[in-house]
Amino acid sequence: MGVQRPVHKDAKGVAAVVSAANAFLNTLTSDQQAETLLDFTQANATAWSNLPCGSSCRPGIQTGSLSDDQLTALENVLKVALGTGKGTGYEHVLETLKADDVLASAQSTSSADPAPTDSATDAPSADPSATASSTATDVPTDVPTGTPPSGGTGGGAGGGYGSGIYFLAFLGTPSATGTWQLHFGGHHLAVDITYKDGKVAGASPYFTGVEPTTWTDDDGTTYSPLAKFRDGLLKLTGSLSTEQLAEAKLSESFSDVLLGPGKDGDFPETKEGIKVSELSPKQKKLVLEAIHPWVANVDDATAKQLMKTYERELDQTYVSYSGGTALDTQGDYVRIDGPSVWIEFVCQNGVVYRDQVHYHTVYRDHTRDYGNEFSFS
Repeated sequence: MGVQRPVHKDAKGVAAVVSAANAFLNTLTSDQQAETLLDFTQANATAWSNLPCGSSCRPGIQTGSLSDDQLTALENVLKVALGTGKGTGYEHVLETLKADDVLASAQSTSSADPAPTDSATDAPSADPSATASSTATDVPTDVPTGTPPSGGTGGGAGGGYGSGIYFLAFLGTPSATGTWQLHFGGHHLAVDITYKDGKVAGASPYFTGVEPTTWTDDDGTTYSPLAKFRDGLLKLTGSLSTEQLAEAKLSESFSDVLLGPGKDGDFPETKEGIKVSELSPKQKKLVLEAIHPWVANVDDATAKQLMKTYERELDQTYVSYSGGTALDTQGDYVRIDGPSVWIEFVCQNGVVYRDQVHYHTVYRDHTRDYGNEFSFS
């Protein structure tokens, strides 16, 4: 699988992603290219996790193994593919990596008893080294970290926390005509964007989570990577009347997202909750606004197309919840399930910050996961 020649520097859309991908590949040695350029197979595409299990549960080249120039080129790939500016997927990725540096810092300064790892139903098992080895109840909520997004270490290739333990792979050769996938992730992050014939064929699955949910860096900047995701859902559920809440309530309880790693294609056969067609025009708008932060993980043009699809399907979409609607307690859970869109948000007790909750979320599409390249029974 060879590296194609770069596309013109003024290329746009998928051509620009291909150009950035080739520019990154051209900074790598042949051995590094072999780590990064892999076959677009179902096994490789579905190898992602929310766990801090490093290369044992995901393919690709590790951020912590790259030089500064190589990291800059990698970051440019993400910038072009995910969009730049506030509220984009690229900004969210940077903040997610910062959060993992906060975890690495908190863990290294704590001497308390071991804490359990993140849960992930039927996900690949983590390395022993991936287990969170300390609590951080004696560490302030606002733990500062001065480590830049691409500079954390926090553990080895097998597992641990830190922005140096994220992995990038191109599954298939980056091309403006072929089929391939940008595959990037690490703890609390899985970005899967599938390209086909010069277009984005799928921007899911997309897993994102965060612990701690908010913190202040040593330069005084406060980060809350999932606040806009959470707040959109809070506005939506907060708009529901007592009768609507009763209709939307699920009988099941959830300790994690239902369609996390290893759960490809396992959409429930029956949709549950309140049908959006029963909501007011204002509430319908809130449903669309709640969906948008997850869809913004891809370039603006693709996000706009996806949102138009989800808007057309809105009356056939359902909203449901379990636990409470405040999204501040273990087991609080909200779901949006349409003919295409699937979004889940759940609160779990903290792993390192045991006195707080942390968030897990996933965005999928019933017909566009992995560009609809695979069939799941």
